Amino acid sequence: MKDSISISILELAIITQDSNASETFQKTKEIAQLADNLGYKRFWLAEHHNMAHVASSATVVLIGYIAGQTKDIRVGSGGIMLPNHSPLVVAEQFGTLETLYPNRIDLGLGRAPGTDQPTAEAIRKDFFEQAQRFPQNVTKLQDYFSSENATAKVRAFPAEGTNVPIWILGSSTESAALAAAYGLPYAFAGHFAPRQMIQAFEFYRENFQPSEFLDKPKTMACVNIIAADTNEEAERLSTSLYQMFLNLIRGDRKGLQPPVDSLDDIMSEEERFHVNQMTACTFTGDKEQLIRDLKKFIDYARVDELMATGPIFDHQAKLKSIHITKEVIDSINAI
Repeated sequence: MKDSISISILELAIITQDSNASETFQKTKEIAQLADNLGYKRFWLAEHHNMAHVASSATVVLIGYIAGQTKDIRVGSGGIMLPNHSPLVVAEQFGTLETLYPNRIDLGLGRAPGTDQPTAEAIRKDFFEQAQRFPQNVTKLQDYFSSENATAKVRAFPAEGTNVPIWILGSSTESAALAAAYGLPYAFAGHFAPRQMIQAFEFYRENFQPSEFLDKPKTMACVNIIAADTNEEAERLSTSLYQMFLNLIRGDRKGLQPPVDSLDDIMSEEERFHVNQMTACTFTGDKEQLIRDLKKFIDYARVDELMATGPIFDHQAKLKSIHITKEVIDSINAI
């Protein structure tokens, strides 16, 4: 009998056109509470900086807020960009979260800055040096979380002994190599950089070294999912996602745009090519369409978990998409 696949949410707290951070945090809370009630496994927030339309810059603060507003769902980072931070401080922060919300906190780690180069340097002058030290800093974090660190000169309170689960996040085989060597679970950013995903998963599984944290490989793919009552409605809703990536390519700091009837007049052929590359792992449709497409993807990628993100302009339409997506995964698990 095959293992059932769990479904989780990556939320970027994206501010829609003519909205603000306060309203976005309220919506984020409602999304998390719905996911909690529906039986989603995880709700992760991502660290981004100097992005006017992304409200999750103070990621740890938002994780604490969401954990306090939910009951069962695991809440965590997808991810914390470790080169931006001292491993000691990250351990203290996540040890505090784990103490407040036992067995509900995840720590996903990335090595990118989550921003542009000038902002990365503003966050930390030695960012690029720390990015090269990513593997060593992951080890430092593990040390701070472990009970064995009790004899060290530098200790992280109240992190010591909490053993917060660490995930390695990435979009290349380089991150896959680190996750495999450290025996840690591996999550791939298929929602914006899907090109190397299958190759990275294969490399990770082939090179995985069992550890005290994990005895066999554990993979998660993050993908875009836009679900609606009809394929046509889902396609229209998805135009906000494509406009978001178009604005990213153009360096245009707009909030999430409302859906449009056609993208043909909005982007050039070259822009469409780049947007399509970044969004190749996007699943759009009604329940029946998504059952077919996602089952095919899950079987092909051989993932253990699926994480969905879905920038949808209308809040009620987004909540409905989350409802339908859970029904889709339940149906796939029943097959």
